[in-house]
Amino acid sequence: MTAAEEFRPESERITRTLRDQIIDGTRAPGSRLVEREIAAELDVSRLPVRDALKDLVNEGLVTPRPRTWAVVREFTASDIADLVEVRSALEILSFRLAAQRRTRAGLAKLRAVLDAERAAAERGDGAEARRAAADFHETVTELADNALLTELEGTLRSRMRWLLGQHDDFTVVAEEHEELFRGIEARDVERVEELALRHLETSRTKATEHQRRLAAE
Repeated sequence: MTAAEEFRPESERITRTLRDQIIDGTRAPGSRLVEREIAAELDVSRLPVRDALKDLVNEGLVTPRPRTWAVVREFTASDIADLVEVRSALEILSFRLAAQRRTRAGLAKLRAVLDAERAAAERGDGAEARRAAADFHETVTELADNALLTELEGTLRSRMRWLLGQHDDFTVVAEEHEELFRGIEARDVERVEELALRHLETSRTKATEHQRRLAAE
């Protein structure tokens, strides 16, 4: 544990733990989040759990219920369609700006994230592959170097990371990210926009397949 992690507020650590569990699917949509039970599970008091649940409600991952419990949000087809529309608009801009403004340091960071994603995909580690895929998109936003775009991404981050995790074909996603990386590296704005549009379509298809698989389980 780093010094920064040691002094991080308890509620922040709990928020991160619950957020990761929700996005990874460990805590299924509709499952109850009871303060007392989570506090016992994580060996903490109920107050930071309460604060963590409030944060997750604000992030759009949890639906509040009366008194001391909540549920993991169940995203409807309409919710997902709304997220896809917003993602489409923001990502085309992010990828275009990243291709125009990328720096050597930014490319190195994006390469490291992509290597981590490809390694996770190759060993079949779904949780890590999904996390790294979401990290790739967030790093592209950093490369875009637009303060307002970064602010919008931060507001939607948790829901977008959930959306970006709605796939099972880790190799296909990683390969498309590789192509996008090469386009950004070459500053080929037109090519990057074409690849981004194709990637969005792939994501829509894979998300539909993923939701059908979960529904059938």
